[in-house]
Amino acid sequence: MTDQTLLRRAIRPLPTLAAAALAALLAACSAFSGGGAPAALPAGLSARMDQPGASLDKAQALGLVNAYRASVGAGALTADAGLEAQAQQLANQYAASGTSPRTPEGVAAMRSSAGYATFAETFSGWRNSSPDAAALATAGARRAGLAVAANPNSAYGVHWVLLLGQ
Repeated sequence: MTDQTLLRRAIRPLPTLAAAALAALLAACSAFSGGGAPAALPAGLSARMDQPGASLDKAQALGLVNAYRASVGAGALTADAGLEAQAQQLANQYAASGTSPRTPEGVAAMRSSAGYATFAETFSGWRNSSPDAAALATAGARRAGLAVAANPNSAYGVHWVLLLGQ
């Protein structure tokens, strides 16, 4: 067998694997009930953070990030109280100033976003941006801190920060 034949045989399953990974990601991003009708997203992912008393379900949000990471071959993240506190401080500053925060020293990756009212929207924006998607899949990251801050007087209203640590 020639090297080209071996290469073709090795590459042939890649489209199938890519399709399977995409299907897994889509399943993680949107659930379907019987009959093929779209089911509502879990409340923790679709709750509007610009409403009084809004509360982010960080476990569900991290679960969505981890489903994405699994689909691209990255390891799962665990919630880290120290990173969450740091992310909350940065989100609060972001909401107050309107200036996107800089990645803190010692943090493997940071994503920030403003203007999305729900985590589902925020995650979708990150996932569909090549630099953001690459950051979500940062190799070696094992811990995460996620925070949101709303400021009705700011141009964007809701501000998000995700920190990834080793």
